Amino acid sequence: MAAVPGVRALLNLHRSVALQCRFALLPVQLTPTCLPRRLCTITPKSNEPKPVERLENESLLENLNLMGVDVKKARQRQPGVFRKVITNEHGLAQFLQSKGASHKAIASIISRFPRAITRTADHLEQRWQLWRSIFETDAEIVSILDRSPESFFRSSDNENLEKNIVFLTSLGLNAKDLHRLLTTAPRTFSNSLELNRQMVELLEDICAELGGKDPEKFAKAIISRNLYILIRSTKRVKKNIDDLKTSLKLSDCELLALLQGAGAEILDLSNEYLKKNFKSLQQKMASLGCQRSDVKKLVLSYPMVLYIGTERLSTKLDCLLKGGITIKQILEKPKVLDYSTQNITGRLEKLQSVGYDFQESGINILDTSRKRFDAKMEKLAVSSDE
Repeated sequence: MAAVPGVRALLNLHRSVALQCRFALLPVQLTPTCLPRRLCTITPKSNEPKPVERLENESLLENLNLMGVDVKKARQRQPGVFRKVITNEHGLAQFLQSKGASHKAIASIISRFPRAITRTADHLEQRWQLWRSIFETDAEIVSILDRSPESFFRSSDNENLEKNIVFLTSLGLNAKDLHRLLTTAPRTFSNSLELNRQMVELLEDICAELGGKDPEKFAKAIISRNLYILIRSTKRVKKNIDDLKTSLKLSDCELLALLQGAGAEILDLSNEYLKKNFKSLQQKMASLGCQRSDVKKLVLSYPMVLYIGTERLSTKLDCLLKGGITIKQILEKPKVLDYSTQNITGRLEKLQSVGYDFQESGINILDTSRKRFDAKMEKLAVSSDE
């Protein structure tokens, strides 16, 4: 029986390919994807060599234990340090002792920031001298290291630290300003110079856009008021400024005045936190019969009201209102919101016990130091007894 033409052609093709493969007439490449699964060989992952993890340095552990370091705490914070072959724990201890640090302080510093033991003697001396260009005594630096060792040891780039000191000084920040920055927001000096420069340029550009006459002075004023701003992103700060202008419907002149004043203190807040607090403030004020203009007045005179969490602010306002104080009085003297609810409650109870009339005498007494408040209470107590 004659073969069907289509079948004959298929048989001929099969024979041709087989011959070419046998005699290497054609290069035939076969990949795993071309083969049936049963013919593919897959190496199990378990056969792959695993990286060998370096063991902890036993000599280092012994030294740290003898120095009184809390090894468990240190290991939790920076475990990689304990696998290093070369460290400088004895050199660090000798260096800090020469600057006036106690054995207890040194042990505490290493426990909280063990990477400190990787710094060389030359590095430590150079960094200390850079800090001494800002601080007057070694004792001040030792005190800061004892409170926050990360501020001194976090960055190992002394050249970058020096550049940042020179740059920030060029803005007109004095030794006192730099002292506060190093104490409060030391990461400012770990930033790359370019990052700090970008924030300063943003602030100067905003000043110019709002019609300000002295952009450099404007930038300095904001940094002096908000020590955390240089460790925030330019995107966050720009959006907060835009949101304040839009939400409060501020003119350029009003916004400029706000930012140069107490408004600078809230620019480093997260965008979501700021928006949430503003919305809550609007709702609370509306429930108390206030207008949008009252909200604007409150924020302009006391921007830190947006720093206070929603529940805390509501509790403080309710506490004051229950104590016989009007919302109008709070708008006139918003700094009373600076104090804790416990403080406000305690003062209100003492004033009520002597028959203090807030409508007649005002609420200035609530915004005073503890010493002045107690002195005033003594006088009021004598008057009420007569």
